[in-house]
Amino acid sequence: MPRGDKSAYTDKQKRQAEHIEERYEKRGVGKKEAESRAWATVNAETGGGKKSGSGRGKAEDHSPSRKGGKAGGKASASRSASERSASARKGAETRKRNASR
Repeated sequence: MPRGDKSAYTDKQKRQAEHIEERYEKRGVGKKEAESRAWATVNAETGGGKKSGSGRGKAEDHSPSRKGGKAGGKASASRSASERSASARKGAETRKRNASR
């Protein structure tokens, strides 16, 4: 089985990776990087491709998915109230400008 072959993954794992990839792309990450991060997250959560056989499964650990959200929140919390407010004003103005297009 060549590197990058996804045949050993379950349909659920493939859907998970696809969903994670879409979210990364929506946040501005490039297509290849998003795919790479998505599969890394799925591998971290599920332990890689699933093999058949009774008793070979492992419980899924969802902490890798939660980790990303915590990192973003921590960065925001470390800024002052005036910095957050200025950022919010700038975002609102950008949304307003883009809506008029």
